[in-house]
Amino acid sequence: MEKSEILKKVGKRIKEVRLQKGISQADLVGKMQGEIDPTNISRIESGRTNPTVFTLFRIAEALGVPLNELMLID
Repeated sequence: MEKSEILKKVGKRIKEVRLQKGISQADLVGKMQGEIDPTNISRIESGRTNPTVFTLFRIAEALGVPLNELMLID
């Protein structure tokens, strides 16, 4: 699997979980520890950027799910 495909799948999974929980991108940023540019969430969800493991951890924590749930890709 290509890097770009993995990034898109992880981003899609993050978006799916976020929408299931009824959380907007802005709300997600507000729930995350530390600072993150709100546009970065959009880039992550669209697969246009490669988030660090720590950023993925903070997203998972803000969504209230284990990190491995964000990694469930086909």
